[in-house]
Amino acid sequence: MRTGPSTEYPTMWIYRRERLPIKILARYKAWRKVEDPDGAQGWMHARLLSAARTAVVLGEKGQAQPLRANPRADAKTIWRVEPGVVGKITQCENGWCLFDVTGRRGYISKELIWGDEPLK
Repeated sequence: MRTGPSTEYPTMWIYRRERLPIKILARYKAWRKVEDPDGAQGWMHARLLSAARTAVVLGEKGQAQPLRANPRADAKTIWRVEPGVVGKITQCENGWCLFDVTGRRGYISKELIWGDEPLK
């Protein structure tokens, strides 16, 4: 992540965690102004980004969030995921997303994740 939309600008961050979700805030040629889950904003080249939708689980350490069998608050809890876990998301509707962490899938409330917005 750089301070501006060019390799001439200084590097702010080097991300090492794969599939970390980001939000795209603006575009300038092949560069995207992005925000990460911690609120850091800067510029990244588009070739460094993926269109795969991911999200990170929110909450306090030690407070696992439920993944449910169906997209309803009263559905059976089939898995629990810790805050900070990153997973793929699909089928986001009516406040719920299908969340996949290395093949373990279930529905999670959008209120419990960050990164559920599609890339612009």
